[in-house]
Order: sequence, then structure tokens, then C-alpha cells
Amino acid sequence: MTNVVPIEAAKPAVQPAPKRVGVLLVNLGTPDTADAPGVRVYLKEFLSDARVIEDQGLIWKVVLNGIILRTRPRAKARDYLKIWNTEKNESPLKTITRAQSDKLAAALSDRDHVVVDWAMRYGNPSIRSGIDALIAKGCDRILAVPLYPQYSAPTSATVCDEVFRVLARLRNQPTLRVTPPYYEDEAYIEALAVSIETHLATLSFKPELIVASFHGMPKTYVEKGDPYQGQCVATTEALRRRLGMDETKLLLTFQSRFGFDEWLQPYTDKTMERLAKEGVRRIAVVTPGFSADCLETLEEIAQENAEIFEHNGGEDFSAIPCLNDSEPGMDVIRTLVLRELQGWI
Repeated sequence: MTNVVPIEAAKPAVQPAPKRVGVLLVNLGTPDTADAPGVRVYLKEFLSDARVIEDQGLIWKVVLNGIILRTRPRAKARDYLKIWNTEKNESPLKTITRAQSDKLAAALSDRDHVVVDWAMRYGNPSIRSGIDALIAKGCDRILAVPLYPQYSAPTSATVCDEVFRVLARLRNQPTLRVTPPYYEDEAYIEALAVSIETHLATLSFKPELIVASFHGMPKTYVEKGDPYQGQCVATTEALRRRLGMDETKLLLTFQSRFGFDEWLQPYTDKTMERLAKEGVRRIAVVTPGFSADCLETLEEIAQENAEIFEHNGGEDFSAIPCLNDSEPGMDVIRTLVLRELQGWI
């Protein structure tokens, strides 16, 4: 006798929930607190990275632990206090990166299987916590987005290093993509140009020239093959073309040198001193290597270098804000992310 299958048993099996795609924005990092202990923890993690300081030998460890971590945190904490977001009790870099993540999530809200989060390479929230959170939300594919227009081993590569370390502990790894540098991407150059033009229109003076200041790097890193300097040059040249300026009106410099090795030149602070002594009285500075304002832009450029310029005879100095979470800035991030998510969404 043939058994009759009950109708209830013929119902289709329950389909598994659709997998999601994670997008993780990553910036450099920041201390959790604007005091010496907080800065010490941050600097120890940052300066113990062999991508940042390549020679991590005994001499460096003695210098780091015996000198730098004993003296530098207190001074840097004072600098952080000058720019600290007291309302949220965090650095502007953290505030802005969160806002970038929130705005990107809103822009992709019509795609309910895309989840956006953010992290810092050093400090909190960590890359590990960001990846764990995305996996917990069902993401089986993750796009890591290092927020550095120009590639360098101490920035972009160390983000990848940490992402790979996190994935290495997982048995069931999500599929990974990483966005490429976007140093001469049309959307990025256009956003920079618009931000410069918009800012200059608000000034009560007309700058005689603009200085494009990028974060510095030991010269030996470039000699070993790091493409960073060439990409900074490409960004500056593309910006000159877009703004209709030559190398006398839009200068390229490098800031934030550290230690005793020779770094990429010309140095920003020395350029400020030279320009003022040569009779330049009005300048503006843009920082195209930073996707968000931070200590290096808000304190080092807008305060320290402004003081150097004015001390040597300059009169008017203006620091042009980074793209941050502005509409042009978010256009860049959104364009980059959507391009790299093709085939996944």
C-alpha cells in the first residue's frame, strides 16, 4: 500500500537568512583619553608596529620604553587637549570617522543586506571588534576601506596586516576585499578642489599661494620601494591641473617628521619659515593625505605651523579643513565603496 505523504510534510524547507555584506571604514587611530596614560598606551601600540618603525631591534626598544614613552605622552596629551571634543570626550578623528560611517550607512540604507561599521588601526574601536561585529550581523563578505588616499606601508598596509591577523584566528573566514588607494581618482580630486574653492571664498584675504602638506615618511622607506611619495606628487599635480595652478602657486610639502633620520622633503615647517622670510604674507594650507581632521591637521598645521609662519613675518594663515563627512567627502567614500562592491550588491 502506497503511503500518502501528509500535506504538512510537503512544505518547502525554511530558507536560511540571506548573508550580508560588511563595509569597515578604518582610520589611523587615537588615544582613548587626552592625558598622559591614554597617550602612552596609544603611542606604545603605534610605535611598536614594524610597519611604522621598521627597525624594532633592541636599541629602538630601549629608546621607546626608556625615553619616548616616559617623556612624549605628557607633551602630546597637551596637544590633544587643544583639539579634544570635550562634549563627546573623544578626539575629532573618532567623531568624524563615526560620522562618515553613519552617513555611508544612510546612503546605502536601500540595500538592507549591507552593514557599515568603522574602526581604528590603533586604539578603539579596534579592527578586531569591527570585524567581529560584522560577522555577528551575518556578514560573510567584508570590504575593508583604509581611509588613506595615498598608499603607504605604515598606513594602508598595516590595516591589511591587522585584518589578516584577525581573520587568521577564524575557522570560517568571511571573503575579503580591500579598497585601493584613490590618490588621483576623479571624484577625490574634484572634492578637494571644491573644498578648497569653497573655503577660500569665505576668507577675508586672498592667499598668495596654497601649500599642500602631506604626512611625512623616512626617505629610506621610499628608497626601499614604498610608492607613497610618487602618489603624493600625483595628487598634487592633478589638483594643480584642476585648479589651474602651477608649482609656484600650489606647493607640495611633508609634515610630522619624527626621530633623526632624513624624511621626505621639503618639510612643511621649514617651508612656512622660508616663505614668511621671503615676503609671503598670506597663505592657505590644505592636507590632501588626511580623510579626516586630526591632531596633525588641527594642531600641527592650524596652530603650530600658523605660529611659525606668523613668527617669521607672515600675516594671514588659513588651514583648509579635510573632506571629513562633508557632502563632497562622502561622495568620494560612497563612490569608492560602491565601485568595489560591484558583484556583491
